Amino acid sequence: MAKILLYIIKSVPGWIVVCIIPFINLIRKIKNKAPVPKEKFCQFDYQNDSSKLIMIHGVSVGEVLSLENLIREIKKQFPSYKLVITTGTLTGQQLAQKKYGVFADCITYFPLDFYKNTKKFLEKINPSVILIAETELWPNFCFCAYEKNIPLYLINARISDKSYPSYLKIKEFTKLILECFSGVFCQSEIDKKRFIALGAKKDSTLVMKNLKFEIEKKECDIDLKKGDSKLLIAASTHKGEEEIVVRTYKKLKEKVSNLKLLLAPRHLTRVESVVKILNNNSLNFGYRTKNDDFSTKDVLLLDTLGELSKTYKLCDIAFIGGSFNKTGGHNPLEAAIFSKPTVSGPCIKNFRDIYSILENDGASFVVKNEKELYNTLEKLFLDEAFYSNSQQNCKKCFSNQQGALKFVVNELKKIIN
Repeated sequence: MAKILLYIIKSVPGWIVVCIIPFINLIRKIKNKAPVPKEKFCQFDYQNDSSKLIMIHGVSVGEVLSLENLIREIKKQFPSYKLVITTGTLTGQQLAQKKYGVFADCITYFPLDFYKNTKKFLEKINPSVILIAETELWPNFCFCAYEKNIPLYLINARISDKSYPSYLKIKEFTKLILECFSGVFCQSEIDKKRFIALGAKKDSTLVMKNLKFEIEKKECDIDLKKGDSKLLIAASTHKGEEEIVVRTYKKLKEKVSNLKLLLAPRHLTRVESVVKILNNNSLNFGYRTKNDDFSTKDVLLLDTLGELSKTYKLCDIAFIGGSFNKTGGHNPLEAAIFSKPTVSGPCIKNFRDIYSILENDGASFVVKNEKELYNTLEKLFLDEAFYSNSQQNCKKCFSNQQGALKFVVNELKKIIN
């Protein structure tokens, strides 16, 4: 049955897909989304004339970000190889263009998965090896790569608790796809067992740990003169979140008299509106751009670019914004790597897998509402044992998760050599 299904998928004529696209675009237009990019039909200006090319695919923002250090290391370790980066979403494409446009030979969209289209795509870029991040199992693409004897690897591979039962129901089909992979490199032992159960080859399904934890501490050359005061950072806040943070801070200060607040809005175009909130709450605040510090202020507005990741070293606890609205949260790892516990609101879809790891290890806390935010911060600030344990959990978490970058580069050297 699985082979019949695969045959049907392979046999779908391209014209059927082309005919369906206008209806898909109409639905996307109704939802205020951009139409399907022409690049997904291989309409992009690039033709590889080299026998040396590495293709790396990350579907969206989270994957593109997690691949950053790996992409840079690959460019460094394999300078004679061309580099093609693909994404599946518009936001992923925009981020990839911004981060890697300088040194990637081509950044484009992953092809729509019908047989002739994927075959045309692979003939166009002619990769020596393909690295696909996480759980992108496109049958036609994988089958075409296998037919062309192109080494195909799933890296940073994971299967969530939620999706695993669904994959099990079609494991005979997923087995046919996974057999196309030369290797499956997983984030954890649990993921490894799941991929093997779904049909991945036992001898080439390995644990590599998690690329998303491959970050470095940013050097901190900032002195905000906070002295012995406690410091809460509200990082990358969005509209509606500053009010929550300010109310919570004022309540906390009644219990923690030496508490300071560093408020860093995500977009500097909102500084004026944030200032109004601070004034309305009669808070004594200053501006980082004016070189104000905590020696005379309770609150500092971080109205600069590029300094937030440095300031995590100075704080005690970080609230990560974009999590009390529909933004989807921001990366908590830049704070956690300094062993600083993080607290976030309930909307963390952009980094759900990272939060899951941090939460399970007791290094991060996801709260449902403003009341829970206050209660969690209060416990962290007032319960020294609880706070210290959370810090140790941050260290253990990074210790358990790091090593993925070295693993992939070493495997890639074996493949290329």
